[in-house]
Amino acid sequence: MIELDFTKLDGLVPAVAQDYKTGEILMVAFMNKEAFELTLKTGIVHYWSRSRKQLWKKGESSGNVQEVKEIRIDCDNDCVLLKINQIGDAACHTGYRSCFYRVVEGGDLKVDGIKIFNPEDKYGDKK
Repeated sequence: MIELDFTKLDGLVPAVAQDYKTGEILMVAFMNKEAFELTLKTGIVHYWSRSRKQLWKKGESSGNVQEVKEIRIDCDNDCVLLKINQIGDAACHTGYRSCFYRVVEGGDLKVDGIKIFNPEDKYGDKK
């Protein structure tokens, strides 16, 4: 069995979601043991929402599901790399393909990402 080290961040490990075809980093979130086990069992990525303090199946509200293609664990067993197929083309709750849709230029942030959907259409007032 895979033994991740959930002790360093109060029961959580960082999880990086990467497009398995392009290598693009789509998002970084956290997993607790239950989220990791559900991800292994279902092949669909589950996370732990720190703000809502609850388990979160990616795409449950938006339809933008993350299908697991490969999982890698770092050398310290405390970080997960998820190579995924991003169903619905958008990983970010703000409607962009990637959560990393801004670039620092001269001390400012410039949007250079692709917006796929309007968050109000998917979530209404909640995120």
